[in-house]
Order: sequence, then structure tokens, then C-alpha cells
Amino acid sequence: MRWEILAKLKIKNEKVKNEDIVEILLKNRGLKTKKQQEEFLNPKKPEELGAKDFGLEKRETTKAIKRIRQAIEKNEAIIVYGDYDTDGICATAILWETLYKLTKNVLPYIPQRVSEGYGLNKKTITSLKEKNPNLKLIITVDHGITAGEKIKFAKKLGIDVVVCDHHEIGKEKPQAVAVVHTVKVCSAAIAWFLSNQIKRGDFLDLVAIATIADVEPLIGVNRSLVKEGLYALNRTKRCGLLAIFEEAGIKQGEIGPYEVGFIIAPRLNAMGRMEHALESLRLVCTSRVDQAKDLATKLGMTNRERQILMEETAKHARDLLFSFASQEDLPKLIFLAHESYQEGIIGLTAGKLVEEFYRPAIVISKGEIYSKASARSINGFNIIEAIRTCSDLLVDAGGHPMAAGFTVETTKLEVLKTRLEEVAQRLLDEEKLTKKLKIDCELSLKDISLELYQEIRKFEPFGLGNPEPIFVSRGVEVVEARTVGLEGKHLKLSLTSHLSPITIEAIGFGMGQLFPQLPPEKPIEIAYSLALDQWNGMSKIQLKLKDIKWEKD
Repeated sequence: MRWEILAKLKIKNEKVKNEDIVEILLKNRGLKTKKQQEEFLNPKKPEELGAKDFGLEKRETTKAIKRIRQAIEKNEAIIVYGDYDTDGICATAILWETLYKLTKNVLPYIPQRVSEGYGLNKKTITSLKEKNPNLKLIITVDHGITAGEKIKFAKKLGIDVVVCDHHEIGKEKPQAVAVVHTVKVCSAAIAWFLSNQIKRGDFLDLVAIATIADVEPLIGVNRSLVKEGLYALNRTKRCGLLAIFEEAGIKQGEIGPYEVGFIIAPRLNAMGRMEHALESLRLVCTSRVDQAKDLATKLGMTNRERQILMEETAKHARDLLFSFASQEDLPKLIFLAHESYQEGIIGLTAGKLVEEFYRPAIVISKGEIYSKASARSINGFNIIEAIRTCSDLLVDAGGHPMAAGFTVETTKLEVLKTRLEEVAQRLLDEEKLTKKLKIDCELSLKDISLELYQEIRKFEPFGLGNPEPIFVSRGVEVVEARTVGLEGKHLKLSLTSHLSPITIEAIGFGMGQLFPQLPPEKPIEIAYSLALDQWNGMSKIQLKLKDIKWEKD
């Protein structure tokens, strides 16, 4: 891993002030003017934000609201047609609950991943119309921006479509009644904005979950939404969310981006990956405590099954990769297909491969006639653009620069693989394929304090676009080293330096394998973030290690 130090701290008389460090952190995040810095440290309340802040066209949102109000006035049947991931579930819940307060003639709909696939489905639209001939309006959430043909099909059946989506637009904008589209926020945030225009509601807890789960950059409008949303989530009265907290063993009042991204969202996602996401929607929307507990238990069990299946699939994919490539000669783009891979797991598997090998990865669930693919990428390689260069081979495709999916005829897989590998060969070099650790600045251990930690907390919530600050210290001496955790998985160090009279504790999660390699009498260099270790009523700073380097003999 290559270290990239973003700024140099100007030290006067060997005295580093916390405000100097804060200034560097702000500038490293692209916040150079006083106005930008003030807006970041004290973001606007979400209610103060307008369509422009969300990246939405006011004309389109006005058209959408007008058509929705018309449907309510005429008592037309409305379907809020969502997606099976966390963002889609939360967006569906927000719009359905909002409209249900105004008309009982509205239903949510979440497709089944395997039998119906992503987004609008002609058979499903026909079935919904047959069940209710009064169906006159479908509102898509978290899809629809590339569904031009299906929207035309719905129109022939007498159904208008309002699109609410944040995925990349395809070749042309769909001919819907209104296209409420932006790439600045997730679909739950779009739903929240529309909901607030129709009837103000309290949905920021769901917006926070969706924004973090969809890995939106936590700057600007997303920072406002997540900061207020986490506050709301830690005080939510939704019995479904409270049941998830209890089942997962997390405490309300202590929920941040980590708990959302790694504990709550995977449970909501698990049903869509393994069975049917409608159960997750039921959990989010239920007002019955007994039903909430039963559903939370089911989500927890399904998530554990998903974890096991993902581990098995990831191992198989790794073995398959090494059956035709060596560690030293990996392709610039990983492209793997197998008939045993389940559609709900391939995106996670692609993510695991990217994490381990740091190159774009496409994992495909191979079918007899059609195959479904999920792709994940690295910085500097727009995966959906790369996929769309092969649109002549594809049935459909959609997504973001960092994550995408597509359907392809199985007979065309080899041609597609060759074409995509050629794109990667042309656009990716060793520089882009080298994993980098971005470090804010170099610090001495003596400059670390509880006061600095408290200043850094003002930058929360951390995430994409606003990473947790990382520092580097050189000439660090190891006073004591040991492994901790199951099978010595983690590395625990006591550290000092000739500049610092104090000893500071550090923990390296997943770094236990470095223990026997550490040089006993040589100084080391460490990259780390600051954490607070609280025990027995005492608080002290602990370093969370990101990487360790030392001179090799």
C-alpha cells in the first residue's frame, strides 16, 4: 500500500496547535473558503434545503407532485414500485407512508430479485393492472431512469409513470410524466424531498440508513441529511428499527455510520438477496411490536445465512480466478462467471475481490439463456461507462461509476469478457491499480491529545467524501507488542518516541500476522486514526492502526 500524504503541517517553534491541524483537515476535504468551512462544520437543517441543493429540476418535481395530487383527488390506484436493496426499501416506505395518509388507494411493491429482476417488469405491470383496473399511476423509486421501453408499455395499459431515481441516465431520458432525477443523493433522499412537498413527515431516520447503505459521499446535502438523520435514528420510535437494534445487540443512542453500514443495512439487504425484500419493507413500516420482533429475528437469521453463502462464493471465485491467473499476473479487470453463483450474492462477491486485489471485478450468475452480472470498481475507473461501451452485447445495464449491474445472453459472455478486458487494458495502468492510503498530515505522538480528538469529532459523520482523518507518525518505538482476539487476529501495541515522554496504546484490527515480523529494536512508521478508549470511567486516546512500515534488513 502506498501512502499519499495530502498536506504538510507548518510547525513554528515545535508547537503544533489543534486549530492548525483542523485547518489542514478542512482544506484536504476541498473546503478552502471560510464560507465552505462554516457550512461544513455547521450544515443547514434538511428542511432548509431546496430542489437545487438536491440536484433536482424544480420543473420535474412540480410535475410529479401535480400528477400525484391528481391521482389522490380522482381516487386512482397508485403503486409505489421500489427496489430490493436498503435504499429502495427506505424510499418505498417513505413515499408509501406519506401517500397512505392521504389516500388508502396506494400500495407498495417490491419485486422478487430472481423471478422479476431489477426495476420495472412488463409481466408485473400487466399483473398489477389486471388485479386493479383502476391502476393509473406507478411511482418508481431507486430505478426507472433506464426503463424507457417499460414505461412506454405501461402507458399503453393506461398507466402513467413518475420516475424517482439516482442512477446514471442511459442514452436517453425516459418519456415519463415526470423524471425526478439526481446523482447527488440516494433515492430515499429524493423520496423524502417529494414527501415533504406533499405532506411533511418524519422520515430522516430512514434517509440516514439509505444514504449510508448506498455509500453516498457525506458532504453537502448528504452531510445535512445524515447528521440530522442519525440524530433522528438514535431517537426513532419505529418499532421495526427498535427490533433490529435489539436483535443485533446495538444500543439506541450509540448508532453511527458503522452500525448502520455494517449491522443494520446488511439485515435489511439480506431478505432481497436471499428471499424477498417485502419482508424488510414490512419490518420498516410495521406498527406492531410482536410482528417487528418476529421479522427482526427472521432478518437476523437470513443475514447469517447470507454471510455463510457469501464466504463460500467468495472462496470459489478466488479459486476460479487462480485457476487461470497467478497472483503476480492478474488481469486488470476480474471477470468471473459460474452457474452456482446466486444473484443476490454476486455484488458482495465482486466487492470482496476488489477489496483483496484492488481492481474492478465483475461476477456473473450464469444462466442457461441469460446471465445476471454485478460489478464493483476502484477510483479512476467508471464501471458503468465501461459496461455501456459494450451495450450492443447487453440486454440491459444500469448503475453508478463504482457499482453496476447488467443482463447478458449467456452465449455472449466470452465476447463480452474480451471487450471489457480490452477497455480495462486501455484505461488502467499500474498507478491506478496501486492501492493508496490517503493521509492528512504527519504528526508527532506528542501532538496527540484528548482535545485534538474532540476537535476531530466535529467532522462527523465520516464516510465517502469525508473520510475519518488519518495521520502518520515516524520514529515510533514499540514498548510492548502482543496479539489479542480470537486466534490472535488483532495486534496490540504500546508506543512511544524520543520526542514524547508518554506511552500511547494502539490497536491494529486484522493485523495479528504482523506480530512476528515487527523489528524489536528498530523504529517504525505508523498510519492511524484517533479513537477514544473508555474503561472503568476513564477516557484515553487510542490509535487505530491503518498500516505499519519499517526498514527491512
